[in-house]
Amino acid sequence: MTYQLCIDIGGTFTDCVVSDAAGDVRIFKARSTPGAFERGFLDVLALAAGHYGLDLNGFLGQVERIVHGTTVSTNALVEGKVARAGFIANQGFPDILTLREGPRKRAFEWRLDFPAPFVPPGRTATVGGRIDAHGQEIEPLDEASVAAAIERLRRAGAEAIGVCLMWSIVNGSHERRVAELIRAAWPGVPVTLSHELNPIPREYRRAIATVIDASLHATVGRYVSVLSRALAEHGFKRELLVGNCVGGMMPPAEIIAKPIYSVMSGPTLAPIAARHLTDEADVIVIDMGGTTFDVSAIRGGKLIVTPEAMIGRDMLGIPKVDVRSVGAGGGSIARVDVGGLLRVGPESAGAVPGPACYGSGGVDPTVTDANVVLGIIDPNYFLGGRIRLDPAAAAAAVGRIAKTLGIGLIEAAYAIHTTSNHNMITAIEDITVREGINPRDSYLVSGGGATACHIGEMAEILGIERFMIPRFAAGLSAFGGLISELRWGETATLHTDNRRFAADAVAELLAELRRRGDAFLARAGVPPGERRFEYVYQGRYEYQSWEIEVPFELNGEASPDLARLVEAFHAMHERVYSIKAESDTVEFTTWRVQAVGRNRLKERLADSAWPRQSGPLRPKAKRPVYLHAAGALRPLPVYDGNVIGAGASVDGPAVIEAETFTTLLLAGQRAEVDGQGNYLVDRGGQAGRLGQPQGPAAIG
Repeated sequence: MTYQLCIDIGGTFTDCVVSDAAGDVRIFKARSTPGAFERGFLDVLALAAGHYGLDLNGFLGQVERIVHGTTVSTNALVEGKVARAGFIANQGFPDILTLREGPRKRAFEWRLDFPAPFVPPGRTATVGGRIDAHGQEIEPLDEASVAAAIERLRRAGAEAIGVCLMWSIVNGSHERRVAELIRAAWPGVPVTLSHELNPIPREYRRAIATVIDASLHATVGRYVSVLSRALAEHGFKRELLVGNCVGGMMPPAEIIAKPIYSVMSGPTLAPIAARHLTDEADVIVIDMGGTTFDVSAIRGGKLIVTPEAMIGRDMLGIPKVDVRSVGAGGGSIARVDVGGLLRVGPESAGAVPGPACYGSGGVDPTVTDANVVLGIIDPNYFLGGRIRLDPAAAAAAVGRIAKTLGIGLIEAAYAIHTTSNHNMITAIEDITVREGINPRDSYLVSGGGATACHIGEMAEILGIERFMIPRFAAGLSAFGGLISELRWGETATLHTDNRRFAADAVAELLAELRRRGDAFLARAGVPPGERRFEYVYQGRYEYQSWEIEVPFELNGEASPDLARLVEAFHAMHERVYSIKAESDTVEFTTWRVQAVGRNRLKERLADSAWPRQSGPLRPKAKRPVYLHAAGALRPLPVYDGNVIGAGASVDGPAVIEAETFTTLLLAGQRAEVDGQGNYLVDRGGQAGRLGQPQGPAAIG
């Protein structure tokens, strides 16, 4: 027996999804261990090993592949626990990180303090020398100023250095020489060069990505090395693969070399899972963990990749799968502010001490505590009964909110529950309504262990008619990692337009980018027959300030067909901005080749079948659950989600309990189990998407 698995570390739980040689997939969860995440990593592996009747070493000896989605770099950036980066720029350009690029502000964000730069002026130094836009040296590099800059940054306490010089994207010789001088004068200090990391024309985006990457070298390098060593010591014979922010995975040496690509790598796996689970073209993907609520979208069957991802008040600077996060999870803490208003989050009880009901020392009321009080979560069946919750502690914590607000315990618990729902709805509207998209036109895929407790009410408020609760909802990101492919992008700048299209130069550039991508796949051990390449360019109309990304195909040609490039640009521009100008000149600025290594497990899992329902479906129990429409606790049927077969359906109001998640269906909502064990919910009370007749398995 051999196994493949993915581990996703969240703020409260560490998820592990395992596929065995027969294609059977199972999910395991263990408490996360902040400060030493590798402990939680090994804890959840030990749980999986025990399920298969093996010890940890015996299990890891049979594991073919481990993919890891991590938030270590994201947390380090958010908490400011990164290396103190120094920044080297050209003379006359010390304020790139301070001035940024004047991003568009939201209409209602009328009060906005000017944020401090990622690297303060005290750790910024400039050097003499200039390259022009054609790559010609118009002023030699002043090596004496480089030596002075190194000394300045050393005295300022810099622990890593990012170098971003003008037009290094067309001639990187000055940046490379600066790096040589740094390494000679200051051995061991991490150095990131902008033209190697992010070769795009926009100075701020190139510079911010460079210093963020430099600041993460020590954190990510140490974490991945410690984890790889721990796995090897316990019998793992292969190479750990780490999720990246462009929707794939990378070998550890590659992610250590460019650690910025690990930022938000865990959450980017959720839309990959959703794209595998449904063939709907337009999908909203939500994932509620213990600390955060992540939202992403699929449009036209494609993941949305944004070049404007934010970390705090700074751009990340590199393209990444568009995932928005807010502090709304099962561990989000409820409080009453000085104005007497109830607030939920963004502070979280996390894994330690956790919600009050965990009995681990937490006393603050959380969303999970509220759901226990409301009867939605069975305290005796949390994680299939492996963890027993303390309902008295949950009631005591929520009771303090009730006392402060002068309302009953149940009313206070529901206020926490629905306030959390509205926080999450705001995040969904941010990626839909604010982008000109009506959420009612999208299918909703729900991920996260806590989300199914809330999704019914959220769908009602948003007006979304149909949604899915996957069988692996509690580990949606981990499931996405299990089926993800090796993926890496190579980027370069070449400015041309459709009136003077430099076909030969573009062909030469794309061939070089493909060669680099092919080398990456070869280093990762992907056989030639399992490799493929995807192509994207950034373009704009003449005199426009901003580019948009447009995918294209080569179809065996050396150079792309110009007519198809232009046609694709007009179509994408109309999709993004609702207008197109077909008579205008189209400029092409940046080109990217995505190297992709095929994952055959994804194809095998697509063919797996969930057993069909045999005989009538009956509830395993009844318990009182609060229904807002009734204004009180009502006895609801509770169904065992671990044994409901394909084709069965459950009508709300009802509760479906699986080992790793609990679903609350409201009146008028019907859940039907599809052929892979996922719950397809229709708010219209119809038969769902399967179109199968409702037989004895149906519950009226």
